[in-house]
Amino acid sequence: MAEGAHRPAWAEVDLGAIRRNVRLLRSIAAPARLCAVVKADAYGHGAVEVARAALEGGAAEIGVALADEGIELREAGIEAPILILSEPSTEAMDETVRRRLTPTVYSLDGAARLAAAVDAAGRGTPFPVEVKLDTGMHRVGVDADALVPLVAALEARPELSVAGLWTHLAVADEPDNPVTAEQLARFADGRAMLARAGLGAGARAHAANSAGAIAWPESRLDLVRCGISIYGYAPSPALSPAIATEAGRVAGSGAGDRLPASLEPALTWKAQVSFVRHLAAGERLSYGLRAPLPSASLVATVPLGYCDGIPRAYFDAGGEVLVHGRRCRLAGTVTMDQIVVDCGDQHPVRPGDEVVLIGAQGGDRITAEDWAAALRTISYEVITRIGPRVRRVYRAGGPVTEGGHR
Repeated sequence: MAEGAHRPAWAEVDLGAIRRNVRLLRSIAAPARLCAVVKADAYGHGAVEVARAALEGGAAEIGVALADEGIELREAGIEAPILILSEPSTEAMDETVRRRLTPTVYSLDGAARLAAAVDAAGRGTPFPVEVKLDTGMHRVGVDADALVPLVAALEARPELSVAGLWTHLAVADEPDNPVTAEQLARFADGRAMLARAGLGAGARAHAANSAGAIAWPESRLDLVRCGISIYGYAPSPALSPAIATEAGRVAGSGAGDRLPASLEPALTWKAQVSFVRHLAAGERLSYGLRAPLPSASLVATVPLGYCDGIPRAYFDAGGEVLVHGRRCRLAGTVTMDQIVVDCGDQHPVRPGDEVVLIGAQGGDRITAEDWAAALRTISYEVITRIGPRVRRVYRAGGPVTEGGHR
């Protein structure tokens, strides 16, 4: 039985919103193709379900961080190209080849390990591989002075085929930061070096993450790799105007008549009140008895805690949830399995009433960006924190369906 199967707490994922976001991003980036990044269980939304929806929305392929993530998609019957965005470990190389996952390589050792795995598989045709060039992110990637030797070593092996060259942008979500232009110039230099050496012919080039696809047209090249944006969030608040501008541009061209005017958040996080009590002004609640109630209040217990992705810091940050369409603040420290919510004393609240942590209720909405602002983090971290005890259910333009969340 799935974790949390009988618990009144769940996350609803609107697969229609995923499809519409992909269509919008694909139109913005055209003629570049779109790779939908579903690493980390699709940022907590459910990798298999999101991958299918993204492909239905027009994604050309899927991106993952780990070979195991690609294997999960293959076992679910997804046959689209799957790009692994990091160099697989020695243990993962054989499965990478067997499952027809496209690996990224950025070391001579990685190239040798991949070639050995392809040889062992006895493939009759060259196996595609992509090379990542470090242009300034300094996380992983081959250095510029080692690019030509690496690609030459790959192309010297008849069992391998260099299918792509790519890089990752570090500050594309800061539209006025000149470093992105510098990274793109270094990437262009790398491509030119390969061309002068007679290498990399026919390899595609890609640099744009979500931020690049939205705000840096020159980064779109042959492919854009969109992660956070397909889930309905701007890569940073600074890029929200750029999304609206680009959506308007596409609509103005006549190509976007049936596209949304902006990105649509796909996930709503809900629970039901499990217990209610009336407490007097001045009473203190939860571990540490940190703060007194400012007035007499109905206090609702909600069966979600830090184990499920609500940081303990959310109470200190003045965290809120929606109850009966009203914003209600947490009334005490977040515990492992539960939170307590100050619902005031003007509205009846009962066990079973719906609580919205992320999403809309009544005329109000709380977004992952609201959480991020309160917690001084980013929306990516908020949504990927939602844990496996929170059931995922899926909307696909019809009834809600249960999903097999890991």
